[in-house]
Amino acid sequence: MSRHGLPVTIVRACMRDGQGGSPTAVLDEASLSDDERRRVPVRTGTSHAVFVSVHGSRRRGPIVSLRFFTAEGELPACGHGTVAALAFLAERAGSQENRATIHASGRVFPGWSVREKAHVHAAFDPGPVDLRRPTAIECDLVLPALGVTSGTLAPGTRVASVGRSRLLVPLTTRSALTTLSPDFERLRAACDRLGFLGCYAYSVPASTGRVAARMFAPSIGVAEDIANANSTACLAAHLAGQGISNIAVDMGDSLGSPSTITAIAHPDPSGPRVHLGGAAEVTRSIRLP
Repeated sequence: MSRHGLPVTIVRACMRDGQGGSPTAVLDEASLSDDERRRVPVRTGTSHAVFVSVHGSRRRGPIVSLRFFTAEGELPACGHGTVAALAFLAERAGSQENRATIHASGRVFPGWSVREKAHVHAAFDPGPVDLRRPTAIECDLVLPALGVTSGTLAPGTRVASVGRSRLLVPLTTRSALTTLSPDFERLRAACDRLGFLGCYAYSVPASTGRVAARMFAPSIGVAEDIANANSTACLAAHLAGQGISNIAVDMGDSLGSPSTITAIAHPDPSGPRVHLGGAAEVTRSIRLP
């Protein structure tokens, strides 16, 4: 790599017990076309890339704009990418606690981080969650492609959105989740037709609030996501209606990269507000020519 290439920082976002996490490319805003931005996750071997632009600073930290890309194009939002960006900013600041005002997808929201030994715990407010019951057509198109049967499907399937819709699919057991084997071509066609980001399948929560989940998003070029924080926010908002306000979601095990995302739902007159969190670590820096 040339010393004068494009500097890219690789951050493992939403790790579990200091291991795993979703490798995410984070870099300062640069004069790149959208096509060039799409190539960054491909060339770094990550599922997503986050472009960070710092506009200035206030008393409560820098003012930052974020843009998110996969190999397929730009995303309106990315939860684990936001966690990665906050860890990137914390590493640069070098202080124990950091805050930032984030601009992304037409929203302005707070983000914060605390250094804990070798990693940073980052959290943010992903914004309001829209929830509705799916139509029969939506279920008939997606669930068979996902590989879900009547024997493994639990009650409570929902369409949820924090910027883009996805289907939340509850399964009766963790083993049913582990053995899911989607038909990705069929699933992509169904999600493209319905305008879904993808499908977030999860196990019925334990009494402790522990959940296992898998996110399938072939429509954005990610067959299975190691960690999907915004879908976890959707799940937290949904479960808040069942009296479960604090969850920890395990993902990435099927991909050999264990990840955990935490979410706390706070009551609000307009609907539950969610705080998402995850542990992240800056692992290395590279340069792309």
